[in-house]
Amino acid sequence: MRTHRLPELILSLALASCICSTASAGQQPPSTKSKPSPSSSKTPHVYPNFGSVERLDPKLDELIPPSAKLEKLAEGFAWSEGPVWVKGGNYLLFSDVPRNVVFRWKEGQGTTEYLFPSGYTGSAQRAGEPGSNGLALDESGHLVLCQHGDRRVAKLDSNRKFKTLVEFHQGRRFNSPNDLVFKANGDIYFTDPPYGLEGNNADPKKELLYNGVYRLAKNGTLTLLTDKLSFPNGIALSHDESILYVAISDAKNPVIMAYDLKPDGSITNGRTFFSVAHLLEGRKGITDGLKVDSKGNLFATGPGGVLVISPEGKHLGTINTGEPTANCAWGDDGSTLYITANKYLCRIKTSTRGKGFAPPVLTGLPNTPAPKKSKKN
Repeated sequence: MRTHRLPELILSLALASCICSTASAGQQPPSTKSKPSPSSSKTPHVYPNFGSVERLDPKLDELIPPSAKLEKLAEGFAWSEGPVWVKGGNYLLFSDVPRNVVFRWKEGQGTTEYLFPSGYTGSAQRAGEPGSNGLALDESGHLVLCQHGDRRVAKLDSNRKFKTLVEFHQGRRFNSPNDLVFKANGDIYFTDPPYGLEGNNADPKKELLYNGVYRLAKNGTLTLLTDKLSFPNGIALSHDESILYVAISDAKNPVIMAYDLKPDGSITNGRTFFSVAHLLEGRKGITDGLKVDSKGNLFATGPGGVLVISPEGKHLGTINTGEPTANCAWGDDGSTLYITANKYLCRIKTSTRGKGFAPPVLTGLPNTPAPKKSKKN
């Protein structure tokens, strides 16, 4: 999530009116479906390339082929965020936070409005960043949203109605839940910085004295994991779910933290996993969204685009978008990385697969039941 505010004109709810999709080669209101692109025919659509891949270590070639190109799929957004791939429908959902909209992008159809309002359901006009931010799917396939304006984590039910999952901690309303990740057991880990508040940390509506990281257990129990981080933002679990990563979007200390997960879901042994301070000069963006591949590599949006970082914390290279880059998500068969970068939606093919698209890492041999003995007659 950005740490600077947009002009109020951009932040008006009336701005949910126009999106220009590269796939459909023209402007369209978000509530109107795009015209089918050439990709709906037998000839695949060719999207414009932009950006580059900066290779700092030969190991990056094992993750991103030397021939891989960054493709621009759509543009014209105020601030694109929180992408999630819907496997059953073969499409991508992502937030436009200032416009209070979730958009859908699908090959052959381009960009269409999926959900409005997405994060602020009130009637009074407000400034700040009102829409949804981080998106995820629960085990039943329902969309779960971090809602800035409504200051809660909510689920979109089968009737397209919002159901609040959590909105208070010890009787005080959250700041503006920003990003979330599901653990395999159904627990939700999420961050709560102040970016959705109209006055950020100085907003008189801010009820909590800190910006926290939380765990919402599947049974509904809420636990504050830490209140010691200045601006917690992106969040991810390691491929084997033993480590929790949290990005800190603080220009004074732009780092990715790592915590060991205890059996009860709490965290311990917090340490700096990677700092981007040395990359800030001359590059747009700061530590933000996080995703992990099936090999444990971290794909972290930050200065310049998406940083690829090994499980040991080595910077292997960067997918340079040239834009402040918010987040990314695996899609298609798990080898395509979709990226939300400022006003753009883009993608790049990789040689790895995202967490959740590949068999889980085995920490031991599976328990194989002994063959049943046949009964003698």
